[in-house]
Amino acid sequence: MATSILEARGGCIIPQADQRGYHIVYREHETNYCPGCGRTHWYIGRSMAECAFCTTALPLENAPMIAGGAIVRTIRRPMFPDQAYAA
Repeated sequence: MATSILEARGGCIIPQADQRGYHIVYREHETNYCPGCGRTHWYIGRSMAECAFCTTALPLENAPMIAGGAIVRTIRRPMFPDQAYAA
């Protein structure tokens, strides 16, 4: 019997593609039917596609390959007390 999740999954947190099953994604250059309403009109963003009718959102199939994927970098800048802010 496996004592941890990693042992149960063979040393990997994310299961292999053949074990995960089917994942609905928006595929470029194909007719994509909305799983919510069945229509084919989409608003395409950087990493998601949204149905124009029922607002169902799907991840883009190629989103991890574009511009580093879903990596978000935050830069913290020091606050200076002598700066004046407009109201």
